[in-house]
Amino acid sequence: MAKILLVEDNEMNRDMLSRRLERKGHQILIAIDGEQGVSMACSESPDLILMDMSLPVLDGWEATRQLKALPQTQSIPIIALTAHAMAGDRDKCIQAGCDDYDTKPVEFPRLMGKIQAFLSKEVGS
Repeated sequence: MAKILLVEDNEMNRDMLSRRLERKGHQILIAIDGEQGVSMACSESPDLILMDMSLPVLDGWEATRQLKALPQTQSIPIIALTAHAMAGDRDKCIQAGCDDYDTKPVEFPRLMGKIQAFLSKEVGS
């Protein structure tokens, strides 16, 4: 069972994703803004972070930059979740420090494949 931090301000998205991930056997931690996400990542050491990029207080771009700059969180895989699906948006997420990128609305089987790929890497290392 992996510990996944979901950083998402939209209640419907949070509810849907957390319930589906819990049904897959994962422990879900929830932060509703980027600042809370950075704080929880530092205190809880999740195995993976799902980061909405359009967040209040501290957006996902800056939260990701901060997490990748901190020694205790820089190795945690971060998957960006964003409604921004234009050409170049994936590159922008990767440049901010995200390890992967997925678009909203979330296509759950595709997202699970990405999550499983990162979690199996963690087990192997």
